[in-house]
Amino acid sequence: MNSTRPKAQPTVQIDNDRVVVTEWRFPPGAETGWHEHGHDYVVVPQTTGKLDLQTLDGHTFSTLETGVSYYRDSGVEHNVINDNDFEFVFVEIEMK
Repeated sequence: MNSTRPKAQPTVQIDNDRVVVTEWRFPPGAETGWHEHGHDYVVVPQTTGKLDLQTLDGHTFSTLETGVSYYRDSGVEHNVINDNDFEFVFVEIEMK
């Protein structure tokens, strides 16, 4: 599943034997690319806005609010797209 969208920019802040903490920065229209999570994880939005979540079943839109975290189990396969006309940022914490 190729795309011509710009890529979101991950910066790994911590990677040890217990967690991986990554800051994700999405320019307008940017995407993560298709990936599957191998660990349970928490997302902490640093921006309020709307993300387009593409899954194998289609896609949904999710509105995130600054500082309002959410949790997901491992095994999620998706592509995350910034559906805003401004940069969107979140911190992802994966539990090993």
